[in-house]
Amino acid sequence: MERRDFAKKATLGALGAGLLTGCGSSADEEASGAPNVQTQPNVRWRLASSFTRSLDTIFGAADVMAERLSALTNGRFQIRTYPAGELVPAFEVLSSVQQGTVQMGHSASYYFIGKNPALAFDATVPFGLTARQYNAWVYYGGGLELLREVFADFNVINLPGGNTGMQMGGWFREPVASLDDMRGLKMRIPGLGGQVMNEMGVNVQVLPGGEIYPSLERGAIDATEWVGPYDDEKLGFHEIAQYYYYPGWWEPGPALTFYVNRDEWDDLPSAYQEALQSAAAEANMRMLASYDQKNPAALERLLEGGTQMRRFPDDVMRRAQEITQQLLEDEASGSPLYRKVYDAYRAAREDAYRWFGTAETSYADFAFPQPGRVAST
Repeated sequence: MERRDFAKKATLGALGAGLLTGCGSSADEEASGAPNVQTQPNVRWRLASSFTRSLDTIFGAADVMAERLSALTNGRFQIRTYPAGELVPAFEVLSSVQQGTVQMGHSASYYFIGKNPALAFDATVPFGLTARQYNAWVYYGGGLELLREVFADFNVINLPGGNTGMQMGGWFREPVASLDDMRGLKMRIPGLGGQVMNEMGVNVQVLPGGEIYPSLERGAIDATEWVGPYDDEKLGFHEIAQYYYYPGWWEPGPALTFYVNRDEWDDLPSAYQEALQSAAAEANMRMLASYDQKNPAALERLLEGGTQMRRFPDDVMRRAQEITQQLLEDEASGSPLYRKVYDAYRAAREDAYRWFGTAETSYADFAFPQPGRVAST
């Protein structure tokens, strides 16, 4: 499918009227008895998520997609969503879709960089694209086509499936005053960000969401990152760790993805393929909007409850950026496909940074209040 066609067809709600009145058929087609949604087959799929149902926003994107899809197809195409661990473990979602155990999955692709390091670009990389910049690259900058080359090895069709927006830097039991304080810390952090932390001397651990709190509580880890104030408050990290750091430089715009088994996708009527793309695009937009609405109030509650919010020291940020650049270049030197995706991603980032740095940053520096309750380190 051509990029322009996909972007046009993925526009939110684009298929609603057509599907509900006749799959976009013309008057002549209707007169000749062309098939419409009422004559399409009933399809029932299962979707495995990497997230628990209690995380209503990040897991909820799958529900948003499924509900919209059902509405667009008059209930003939339905997807039942399952939280992490109910059908498959959180970190086996991609494999389960690849093997056909389930027809769809919903996850963050950086969980699976051990299978192919280029999957990091489907989610986020440190000091990478923000949510808006990522969507621009994927929908209009050729990113979707490039990422589908990566997913072809997994027999998967990928659809953008949400974004948390810029994340926080996580919860620490002890303050971090300099780069030296990072060394030896046991921290839960996945993806390329975890590799960067490892190079800085952090003892990195990868845990699904449901295992983080007990690990932090019993001292198996000293620090953890997750998403941001709304989810972090739900998970209760502030009950154990006092210091809340920002920014989450390793996740400036982490995207979620819907994985569709390629064989199942190919068996769908074209109208259902279009409906699924539109439903996924709506879920992609609504997740980010939901977090942007919920995070401010959650942050205020955390601060009122005694959480100490602090900025990462400059030497930590500088060293993390240096390591990130080296890791990306090292990986690209050994894989033509990785190099292809990385070069395109980097070019998109440079263009986006020039524009956002001109308009957005200057406005934010003037208009946005600086954090008013940040303790000095």
